[in-house]
Amino acid sequence: MRALARRVGLGIAARGDISDTIDWVRRARDAGLDSVWIHDSYFERDAITYGAAIAGALANDPDSSFRVALGAVNPYTRHPVVLAMTGSAMDELLPERIVMGLGTGLPLRLGQMAIPYSPADAPARVSVAMDQLRTLWAGERLPSGTPGLPPIVPMFPPVHRIPLYIAAYRKEFVELAGQKADGYLARPCESIPSLRGILERLRASATAAGRDPGDVDTAAYLLSLVDKTRREALNRAKREPFVIYMMSVLGDVSLQRAGFPREMRDRIAAAWRAEDYHEAGKLIPDELLDAFMLCGTREDVAARAMAFHVETGLNLPLLQPVVQDETQTLELIEAAKLYAALPERAANRESAAAAVVSGAVVSGAVVSGAVTAGSGSAAGSSDVAAVSVGLADDRRLGLFERARRRAGAAYEILRPFAYTASAIPVLAGGALAVVDSRFSLLPFLAALAGGMLLHSGTNVINEVYDVRKGIDTITSPRMSHAVLKGRVSERGAYAFAIGLFVAAVAVGSYLVWLRGPAIAGLGLLGLVAGYTYTAPPFEYKYRGIGVPVVFVLMGPIMVVGSYFAVTGTWEVRSLVLSIPVGLLVAAILHGNEWRDISEDTRAGIATLSSRLGRDWAHYGYLALVIGAYVTLALAVAVRWLPPTTVIAVLSLPFLAQVVRAAELGATGQARAIAMLDVDTARLHFAFGLLLVAGLLLARLVP
Repeated sequence: MRALARRVGLGIAARGDISDTIDWVRRARDAGLDSVWIHDSYFERDAITYGAAIAGALANDPDSSFRVALGAVNPYTRHPVVLAMTGSAMDELLPERIVMGLGTGLPLRLGQMAIPYSPADAPARVSVAMDQLRTLWAGERLPSGTPGLPPIVPMFPPVHRIPLYIAAYRKEFVELAGQKADGYLARPCESIPSLRGILERLRASATAAGRDPGDVDTAAYLLSLVDKTRREALNRAKREPFVIYMMSVLGDVSLQRAGFPREMRDRIAAAWRAEDYHEAGKLIPDELLDAFMLCGTREDVAARAMAFHVETGLNLPLLQPVVQDETQTLELIEAAKLYAALPERAANRESAAAAVVSGAVVSGAVVSGAVTAGSGSAAGSSDVAAVSVGLADDRRLGLFERARRRAGAAYEILRPFAYTASAIPVLAGGALAVVDSRFSLLPFLAALAGGMLLHSGTNVINEVYDVRKGIDTITSPRMSHAVLKGRVSERGAYAFAIGLFVAAVAVGSYLVWLRGPAIAGLGLLGLVAGYTYTAPPFEYKYRGIGVPVVFVLMGPIMVVGSYFAVTGTWEVRSLVLSIPVGLLVAAILHGNEWRDISEDTRAGIATLSSRLGRDWAHYGYLALVIGAYVTLALAVAVRWLPPTTVIAVLSLPFLAQVVRAAELGATGQARAIAMLDVDTARLHFAFGLLLVAGLLLARLVP
C-alpha cells in the first residue's frame, strides 16, 4: 500500500468503541500514515488489548508497512517478562510491524496503586527492562530474579525486531534513549522550544555513546483540536477538562523555554483542582494553547506539525485528538495528509505557512487559505511568537460567512427542536377554546409568542449556566455546544437571553391589559421559573425538582393559562387536558437528565434522575410517556374530553420508538438514549398535534 511522502502517525487512547477505533485505524492506514500509537492511560481501558485487537484486524494485509505501537507501557505495572510475552503475541499477529514505548508511568498513578517508585532508580529500571526484553525476544534465557530458582526460559519463538522507544522527558531518560534505545517518544504538550532542547540532548547523548544520532528515531504526540476556524478551535479547547488539566501540569522548564510565567500555570491549576473549569478556561490565553497544542482548521494543524518537524528535527509527528470521536479523528487523518504533502524547506519556519498559503495538492484536492502570524508572545520571546506561524486568521471569513455562522450559533443555542414543549400547550388551550366557541385570534397569537419567547430565553440561560458550572464539556452529549465552541460568547448568550425575556414581557403586557392581573401573575411565574431553571438563586434543575416543576409550568399553567388568555374565563377541562400534555413535556426533560446522569454527577449536580438512580430513572421515564396515553383514555372514558381526541393514539409508533430506546438504555447501552430527549420531543409533537386535531374535529362532529 502506498505511503505518504513524509512519515506521520496517529495517536489515540484506549477508549471508546473498539470497532470504531479499528475503523479509524484502517482509514489512517489507507490514507498512507506511518503508524498508530496507543497510549496507556490509567485508569481507562487497557492499551495492550486495544493494540492486539487493532493488530489482529490488520493482520490480513501483509503488503502494508503500517505499524501498531504501544506508546507507552512501563516495567512497574507490567514486569519485563510479561511485556516480552505481550510483544511476542503481537508480533505473531503483525510480524515486524510492532513498536513498544517504555517509560515509568506517572508517579501519581503508581502511588495510587501502592507501587513503590523512586525517581533516582527509575532510569536504571527502564534500562534493565530494555535489556531483558531484548534477551528474551532473542530466545535467550534470563537469570531468575530470585536466587536459587531456575532461569527464565522463553517458551515462544524468537520474535522479529520490535523497536523500543523511551517515553519520558527527564534528562536521564533522554540520555538513555540516545545511548541504547531505537527511538524517543515525546509526551503531549511539548512546545517547539522545549522539544528542540530535548532532541538536542538526545543527539548529543547518541554521539557521546558512539552512535549515529540519525539511528535514533524521534516521535512526539501533538495534541490537536480541529474546528471550522482557529478561533472556534481555541475556544473549544479552553472548555475541555483534559486540555485544562494538561495546561495545569506543564513543567517549569517547558514553561520557561516557551516564555510563559509559572504563575499562569499555577492559577490554572488552582481553578482545575477546585473543579472550576469555567474559571480555568478563562485563565488560559490563546498563546499558551498555540505553544503547546495544534488548534485550528486542518490546514492550521498541518502547518503547525510542519513547524515542529522543521524547527526541532522531529521525524514522526503523531497527531493526537483532544476529543477522540469520529469527526476529530478523521479530520486529523486529513491534516496528516496535508502535512505530508507540504514541501520541506528547512531554512526557516515561515516556509510551512507559505506552503499552505500557496496551496498544496493532496489526492487532487487543493489546500489553500491565508496564513498569518498570530498574536505573538506573552513574554516577548521570538520563540513564542513563532508558534503562531501557520495559523489561519479567522478574519479571512467574508461578511456573509460570518453572518451565516452567527445565525447557525443562534439556531443551535435556541434548540428549536424543543419548541414543541411550549407550542403544543398553547395550541391545546386554543383548540379547547374553539370547542367552546370562545376562540379569539389575537390573544391566542400573543399567548403563543409569549410562551415560545420564555422558552427560548430559558434554553439560552440553561446553556450559559451549564457551561459556567462545568457541566457541559465538548464530549457531553448535548444538542448545543455553541458557547463551548465559541460560536457565541457567554456574555453575548446572556444578553441574548435577557433580550428574549424582555420581548416576552412586552408581548405579555398586551395580555395583561386585555385580561387583567391574573395573566400578570402567570407570566411572572413563568419568567422567574424560566430564568432560575439553572440560574441563581433557585437553580431548581440542580436540586432534583426540575421535572415536576416543568410538568406544572408547561402542563397545567400553560394550557390553563392559554385558555384563559384566549377566552377570559377559567375552565376545569383545560386542567384535565393539560395533564397528558405536561407528562410528555416532563418526559423530554427527564429523558435528557437520565442520559446525562454521568455528566451531571461528575459536576456534582443532583437532578431527579441522578437522585433516583439509573433503574428508577428508567421506570420514571416509562411512567411519564405511557401515563400520557392512560390519562387521555381515562379523560375520554369519563367524558371530560371529546371522544375524537383518541386519535392521539395514532402517535403510538413514536411511543414504541422511545420505549424501545429506553429499554436498551436500561441495559447499559448509552447510545440508545443519546437522542432520547429529541425523540421524546418528536413524540410530544405528534401526540400534541393529533390531540389538537381531535379537539378541532369535535367542533365539526355533532
